[in-house]
Amino acid sequence: MLNEIKSAALRSSSTLIEDTIGAAALAVILLGGLYLPVLA
Repeated sequence: MLNEIKSAALRSSSTLIEDTIGAAALAVILLGGLYLPVLA
């Protein structure tokens, strides 16, 4: 199973990086939305 995960990650390394960046952006938007009422 670990070999399958490794091969899938190698096949889709470019989209994996894009997905990681997208997930980080969504996390920043979520945290910003949660903390925005506290700042205002």
